[in-house]
Amino acid sequence: MVSNPNQGVENLSDATFRALGVSAEVDGALAARNIITPFRVQALVIPDALTGQDVLAKAPTGSGKTLAFAVPIVERIRPGGGTPAALVLVPTRELAVQVTGDLALVARPKGLRVASVYGGMPLGAQAKRSKDADVIVATPGRLQDLVDRRLISLERVSILILDEADRMLDMGFKPQVEKLVRRLPRDRQTMLFSATLDGEVAELARELTRDPVRVEAELAAEATIVEHTFVSVTPDSKLDALVQALQAERGLALVFVRTRRGADRLVQKLARQNVSAVALHGDMAQNARERSLARFRAGTVNALVATDVAARGLDLVDITHVINFDPPEDDKGYVHRVGRTGRAGRGGSGITLVLPEQQADVSRVATRLGHRDQFEREGMRVAPARRVYTSRRGRRSRW
Repeated sequence: MVSNPNQGVENLSDATFRALGVSAEVDGALAARNIITPFRVQALVIPDALTGQDVLAKAPTGSGKTLAFAVPIVERIRPGGGTPAALVLVPTRELAVQVTGDLALVARPKGLRVASVYGGMPLGAQAKRSKDADVIVATPGRLQDLVDRRLISLERVSILILDEADRMLDMGFKPQVEKLVRRLPRDRQTMLFSATLDGEVAELARELTRDPVRVEAELAAEATIVEHTFVSVTPDSKLDALVQALQAERGLALVFVRTRRGADRLVQKLARQNVSAVALHGDMAQNARERSLARFRAGTVNALVATDVAARGLDLVDITHVINFDPPEDDKGYVHRVGRTGRAGRGGSGITLVLPEQQADVSRVATRLGHRDQFEREGMRVAPARRVYTSRRGRRSRW
């Protein structure tokens, strides 16, 4: 593996897309959308990707990674091959829609057609659009269904992208990904983007890539300034605390709850408090999910109330605050949720409502993530860390 995470860092501030090797047509399409200076991940990935090199990129959502693989795709493939030449696998429907839109922006001047494949939409219509598209953006489950039915061929795919690979594995898509990869030509370029490149992601990367270049494109600390607040509530005061937080903040508020039914009930309760909100969860039809997201993006509602799974892949840089109405279960959940704000150089706010019986667990998460002072500021006590020991039989216990 070629590993040089800091390659070119000293020149990033002076980089242009043309200097990275991007064609005049694609550069013009980007400039038309006022995209002039490459983000860090784009400057690090694009030069190697344009040569056909496999790439492993550690890059969080909101870092600009979509264009880091979209630009090389449209520069390296040619239109009109009869079957897809590039495949982008993503974990969620929402991310598929977003990536398709970003890809279409740079594909248009090259005459390339982009199609998306995801659940919740008519199978036949997706098959018709995708079977002869040049680029496919797909969730693994729906694409596997199309392939099994022989409605689409992957035999000409020369570029494979795995976007948000860590979330794909978290959601249990590894078997589908491996099955789909077996359908692809071995002589291909593979690029994997993930918030982490260890554990299962590292294993998957070893299976799929050949001598990859590894880059790390974490957002600069000053570009992700998020204020963390923990609010002590009771069952009777919890809804009032949420309403107060929504009324005190301006912008797009993403509210996390634990269950699908909880999302619907909370939207109804907020309506009775004259607070407009829409839900986003897995039981909703795709057109209903898209309507909720459209209203949220347009700012016509005060909040989007979502479950963790439904919110995976949301890439909305304008989210100003995240409110954990139901606290996350662990550190990773907290980071994932609050990471929805403070994007693309903007500040943000993460607010967690904490019931008395939740204080111990939430305090441990806050302490491990460096937010102990913010937790104690509310007057709540920090619980001692759980100790782990191994018994003679090898079992791990916590107390």
